Amino acid sequence: MFWLLFCIFFAACLGAGATGGLFPPGAWYRGLNKPWFTPPDWVFPVTWITLYVCMSVAGARVALLEGSGVALAFWSLQIALNGLWTPVFFGLKNIRLGMGVVGLLWFAVLSCLLAMWQLDAVAGLLFVPYLIWVSIASALNAGVWKLNPEMAREPPGAAG
Repeated sequence: MFWLLFCIFFAACLGAGATGGLFPPGAWYRGLNKPWFTPPDWVFPVTWITLYVCMSVAGARVALLEGSGVALAFWSLQIALNGLWTPVFFGLKNIRLGMGVVGLLWFAVLSCLLAMWQLDAVAGLLFVPYLIWVSIASALNAGVWKLNPEMAREPPGAAG
């Protein structure tokens, strides 16, 4: 049963991750000023696949436990927000709204981590790297916003 649940959670992660293929960074993102701590491009897929495996193991572990409803609800919320950020930031090119989504994502990941921790410490620990990564992503989004104030105020193509 664990492996079936793992595959279901992993499929949800891949669904969220697929937005990266649907809304690639492209020339718009390459043209933005970015913070000095922006990781090289190769870091993102390596990090995300590792995080997706951790998130899926954590979800499968908790799904097998009594009283996991709240933790699984937060798991669902965080993966929905995870999948939403890319279309908002890269698709709509909306840095400010992206900051809002990643802020909500951070709180959803923290809430999921805490809810899981109460049921299974290993599952909670598996979400710690994800919280760290979303913290970095939040700082990157905020840095892009600060370094590109004109783009953050009004995304390209916005009516004005």
